[in-house]
Formats: sequence, C-alpha cells, structure tokens
Amino acid sequence: MGRHTSPARRWAITLAAGLMTTGGLVTVLASPATAAPSNGNYTLANGGSGLCATVPGQSTGDGVQLTQTTCADATGQILTITAVSGGYQLKAAHSGKCLGVRDASTSAGKPVQQETCTGAASQTWELTASGSGYRVVNANGGKCLNVKDNSTASNALLQQNSCDSAATKQWTLRSAGSGGGPSPSPSATPTVTPTSGGGDGSGSWPGDTGSVHQTSTRNVGTFFDGGMKRYYGIGDGGQGEGQDPMFVVANGGTIQNVIIDAPAGDGIHCEGSCTIRNVWWNDVGEDAATFKSSSSSATYLVDGGGAKSGSDKVFQHNGAGTVTIKNFQVHSSGKLYRACGNCSSSYQRHVVMDGVTARSTKVLAGINTNWGDTARFSRITVYGSATVCEKYKGVPKGQEPTKIGSGADGVHCIYSPSDVTYK
Repeated sequence: MGRHTSPARRWAITLAAGLMTTGGLVTVLASPATAAPSNGNYTLANGGSGLCATVPGQSTGDGVQLTQTTCADATGQILTITAVSGGYQLKAAHSGKCLGVRDASTSAGKPVQQETCTGAASQTWELTASGSGYRVVNANGGKCLNVKDNSTASNALLQQNSCDSAATKQWTLRSAGSGGGPSPSPSATPTVTPTSGGGDGSGSWPGDTGSVHQTSTRNVGTFFDGGMKRYYGIGDGGQGEGQDPMFVVANGGTIQNVIIDAPAGDGIHCEGSCTIRNVWWNDVGEDAATFKSSSSSATYLVDGGGAKSGSDKVFQHNGAGTVTIKNFQVHSSGKLYRACGNCSSSYQRHVVMDGVTARSTKVLAGINTNWGDTARFSRITVYGSATVCEKYKGVPKGQEPTKIGSGADGVHCIYSPSDVTYK
C-alpha cells in the first residue's frame, strides 16, 4: 500500500460511497474502504465531473498533459496500475508511458503528463484508504491529482494540487477491458457501486439508506451519486404518458447509486450519451429511463441495478444510437427495452444486452427491423418463459407499429441458443 500519509495528503477515489454535496462539491460520508487495488487495467473517473482521465489524441509522445473526457473505456483512457516500491505506477496502456508530474515539480498547479518511465518518485502514486475509497498522492511532493480550476468540463486539464475534499480530487477506479485496450485480470478490483450478484444480473435487491420525497424534476448535470437513498414523489405511479421525469442527465453524464420508488413519473431522461450505474427501480412508472439523443453516435450504458413492475416497458429508446444493458435484472415487466416504433422522428437504434436476468417478464427487446435496428444478446438468464427479441414495422407518429415476427435471424435479432439459459 505504500507509506501512510496524513489525512490532508490522502486522495479519495470514490467506491461505494454515500456522498454529500456542499457548495457544488462532493464530500465522502461512507465508511473506509479496505481493499487495495490489485495490479491490472483501469479507467480513472473524476468524482466531480464523471469524466475519465485521458491522454489526448491517444498520443504516444512524452510531455503530453492529461485531460478529462467522456468515459468510453477507450484507447488513451486505460491505465495499467502496478504496485512498486513506495506506492503504485500508473502507466498509459496504449503508449507504455508513466503518469508523472512535469519537471518532477513539487509545486501546486504543475501538469500531470505521460512521460518515459524512469522509476522516479514523481512517477509514483500512493493509493491510501480514506473514507469510502482511496486518496492518490504523488510520492514526490505529496500533492493530489486534480482537475485545473476544479472544472467539470470535458477536455479540462489534469494537474497536481494541494489535497482537500473537493470532488475533483476524488476518483473512481473502474476495471477496464470492454474495448480500446488490453483486458485486465485484477484479482480484487475496486468497484464504484454494490455489485449485482455474480455480474450476471442476479443477486439480492438492495435496501435504501434513507428516503427523499422529490416533487419536481432534478437536473443532475454530468454527475449525481444518490448514496443509495430512495427517491419518489412525481406522477401518479401509473404508466400514463407525458409524466415528468425524476431526473434529467446531461450529455456525457452519470447517475449512480439511486433507488427509485413509486410514484416515479417518467424515471430518468438521458439528454445525450449517459451512464446509469447501480440504479434500482422498486416500481417503474411510465418508463424507468428514456434515451433521447438524435446523434447516431450516442451511447447509453445501463450498468448493474434492476427494475420491477414495468407493466408496459422498462427502457424507452426514442432517440438514435446504442443502448447497452449489462449486469441487470428485471422482474414482473412487459418489455425490458423498446425501440420507439412511432415517435415523431424515426432513427436506426441498437441495443446490446449482456448479463441480464429476467423473471416474470414477457419480452426482452422490441425493435423495428424496417429502420435497421439491431439487438444483440449474451449471458441471458430467463426464469420461466420470455420472448428474447420481437420485431416490428416502425410507422409515423400517430399510427400503431405492427408486430412482424420474433426470434434470432442473424441480422436484426442476433443471438444463439447458448446465449440464453432458461430456468
């Protein structure tokens, strides 16, 4: 773990934390983390912005200052973390260069950059348990990795600065390897949230840490951690159209560690690419979440969590782009996912499901084949019976889509018998 540091020199990398907002910054409230990160590949997400540490342009050159950008588990964001004498080495996986402080400076405000690995103290970082996670401190000057001016904007520069409880000096280690770099094999990976069983959408339903009666929509910007509290209070608890959402997430944003209960209105609206991590719906109202970007490159990630009682549908895809649902469980619902078949704008839409467990649910995905939609499935577990993939003919607004078939076809509904287990 490296040498012990004083509380003022610890940098919290938030894991399964309850968080409190104070003056726009996030303070860790939960009990201390105990697990040291094992050697492996990770991305590093900022607690203030939800954006990931990135080597700009996937550069392989020395002296390139890191920035923060939308997390995509992509080349330029994957860091290989290795225990060394006095702490840890953080190496950009794509370039093989180490994260260090420019000119080995001990001054506040100096850039954090990638540079040829030398084993210098300025390339060594301490990860010390603090609060619910860790503080990471440069071993040379005792200063913390930070976003310049505490910015939450994409492409803001990373630097070292004096350690305090600012959210922009708090980070999350996430196991990397779903794309853009080498696959990790850490033995004890820190996680940002409680897990859902064995990573297949199974496991127990979590209890809440308190409740929040919320009667108007909360715009959460680019990052919100609900501390596993139960939020409720909008709408009538039914499936009626046109209800207000509980939460609106900005493009590139993350919402995590939230339990949503009835009445929940129209759940969560993602205005653009977004991450919904470890969110649980005790009772789905109109929809659990709606994905709304008009960009074909939009990506929406639902990672962990679960939903109950979505009698019509759980996730509504009105915009364009790709929705990924992984490590998720759905109970007593109609459809887990529906690509809108009669919205005012027609788009090609895609869904990927991996590690989903369904109980008492009729359909996993409904897509519109005439618009080129696709649905891919892997590691699906169904208790009882369910239709994996339904095909529709999308129509203009005001008409009703026509169901035209179901089942795997290798073009639109893509899966094999081994991808689905019935119990």
